[in-house]
Amino acid sequence: MLDQKVSGNSGDRNKIYFLIIVIVALLGTNAYLYFRDKHDNERFVTTNTEKDRLKLEVEKIEVELDKVNIINTTLTQKLLEEQKLARQKIAELKLALQKSQFTQSELAAAQTQVKELRQFVKNFGEEIAQLHAENDLLKIERDNLIQSVNIISEKAKKLEKKNTELNNKVKTSATLKAFNTEVLAYRVRNSGKQIEVNQAKTAKKLVVYFNIAPNPLAEKDFHKIYLRVFDPAGNLIADANNMFQANNQLMQYSEMITLAYKEDDATYSIAWVNPREFIKGTYNVILYADDATMGQAAVELK
Repeated sequence: MLDQKVSGNSGDRNKIYFLIIVIVALLGTNAYLYFRDKHDNERFVTTNTEKDRLKLEVEKIEVELDKVNIINTTLTQKLLEEQKLARQKIAELKLALQKSQFTQSELAAAQTQVKELRQFVKNFGEEIAQLHAENDLLKIERDNLIQSVNIISEKAKKLEKKNTELNNKVKTSATLKAFNTEVLAYRVRNSGKQIEVNQAKTAKKLVVYFNIAPNPLAEKDFHKIYLRVFDPAGNLIADANNMFQANNQLMQYSEMITLAYKEDDATYSIAWVNPREFIKGTYNVILYADDATMGQAAVELK
């Protein structure tokens, strides 16, 4: 009886030990599964949190890139290409970060790309700022150059004006001037002899006599002398095809001669035959030389 009782107690203890081992094993398994799930959940939460942070970082980088473009600076071809490549990477990152699941390697790659983009935008902004500063300096130099050119141009205009005025004064001083100017009327006999008259009905031509005042500035050369004749009514008597320039005007002339000026006391004359009949009254004549008025005179016919 005693042996049976001892044997029964031993069997019960073995069962109890077995149950304890089973319970410990179950508890260990549950603990393992709990901590594994907890680790996976924490890793999933950490991954999502990092992904959201990266999304926000990419958006900030894009905003910073947009801010840089607000600067009114013309970009070089190199900067334009770099900016285009950066925007392509931003678009790719945005698309990648929209995935619901992210591996650790993908997350690490995204972190690296974001870091590179952040550095690029920083460098890009510095280059733009430097380019903008250089452009401002060039604008200042350009404005200074334009101002200098304007000043020089203004001085040149003033000098040109003074030279023109001086040339006009010299030109005016060098023009021939007539004195002792006298105009006489003549009739012409069949023999060709001229007879002075003061009657309009017998006059056929006018002859203007004049001397030239000494002028050391005048060219000792041939000069064209133009004559304009006005009838008593003030009408110019001239051929419409006879044109010349004087006193900054284009005018018609009645007669023209060429004389050689030698700065002497010679008396010159210019004859004009009236293509019409003379009428009673005063005929006025004006002489021109070297693009200016030379002298004038008048004759009265009865």
